[in-house]
Amino acid sequence: MSTSSHRTLWIAGAACLVVAAIAIGTFYLKHASGAPYMPAPDVEVTEVQQKDVPIYGEWIGTLDGFTNADVRAQVAGYLLRQDYQEGAFVKKGQLLFEIDPRPFQAALDQAEGQLAQANATLQNAEAVQGRTQLDVDRYTPLAKEQAASQQDLDNAVQNNLAAKATVETARAQIQTDKAAVETAQINLDFTRLVAPIDGIAGQAQLQVGALVNPASAPVTSVSTVDPIKVYFTVSEQEYLEWNKRFPTESTRVAADKSLRFELILADESIYPRDGTFYFADRQVSQSTGAIRIAALFPNPGNILRPGGYAKVRTAIRTQKDALLVPQRAVTELQGGYQVVVVDSSNKASVRAVTVGDRVGPNWVISDGLKPGERVIAEGSQKVRDGMAVNPKPFIAGTEGR
Repeated sequence: MSTSSHRTLWIAGAACLVVAAIAIGTFYLKHASGAPYMPAPDVEVTEVQQKDVPIYGEWIGTLDGFTNADVRAQVAGYLLRQDYQEGAFVKKGQLLFEIDPRPFQAALDQAEGQLAQANATLQNAEAVQGRTQLDVDRYTPLAKEQAASQQDLDNAVQNNLAAKATVETARAQIQTDKAAVETAQINLDFTRLVAPIDGIAGQAQLQVGALVNPASAPVTSVSTVDPIKVYFTVSEQEYLEWNKRFPTESTRVAADKSLRFELILADESIYPRDGTFYFADRQVSQSTGAIRIAALFPNPGNILRPGGYAKVRTAIRTQKDALLVPQRAVTELQGGYQVVVVDSSNKASVRAVTVGDRVGPNWVISDGLKPGERVIAEGSQKVRDGMAVNPKPFIAGTEGR
């Protein structure tokens, strides 16, 4: 190899060493300064929206039948049979249970026999009174003509009065025996425990063969569930605030009628039918400072059942020009709230805000933001105050990822 070739190789090698040294020096300088190069993180941003929004109130509700009727024994006896399917719909007057009717049938037969005897006694008394009346009618003209003694007439009159009293006693006994027959018939009818209303029949609390009496627990219950009643309690302040907005009776009635309630079921699904206001209780609870409200919801198919829990929600007012951001854009920290704002140069800054009501997936921001500002809705955990970011549009449908 020639001297010129060696010189060329040496110069090329030296150049490579210089480039490598510069690259390594730059790397160490960056690490030494504590500021290595990092690309701007991707974040999803959304603009602060301003619009009129309905503000909802939400409360925990308890479902109850519109009418609940206990089925109790009115006479003492043994349950002979159960004649309904538990949990099924029953009609008013439908047989649910039967108490052994034989003792009550015997009592009815005896009462009817005593009534027949009393009727016979009355007929006999009326016959006797008829004869004594004939004696009075016969002796009256004879006594005037002195063809009969006054004593005979007086005896006839007294006998007639006694016969009349016997007739009245027999008639009174008939009324007593009729009442006994009616009572026996009622007691016999009471051996048939029937549904007092149309509705859903509950579980049997006593079984066939059990001894029941009027002091026993209900054998079952029947509830009317279409419509179904939902009870919930609102604070006294909420109740007063609502009524202050409608100062007259007519406006209050109209507002109550216009209210529409939503029902959020235990599985977080929304019941497909709206409810209406039914009544407010007569008093505020001294222990809770709340008043009980009832709403009615249509319940075709009897899907909703008494005893269930659900959330009741309704729009109580409209907030004008509310500023809205997604709930996921707001972070709670030590009792306060903050958002990360992205300015026009894509620099992030952490800002404290004051939140108001929740509206669906959004917060109402009472203070700290202006309309049109951009806030980070996704990725704020990757950002520090003053950091440059790479903003991308936030798609609401991705919320909850």
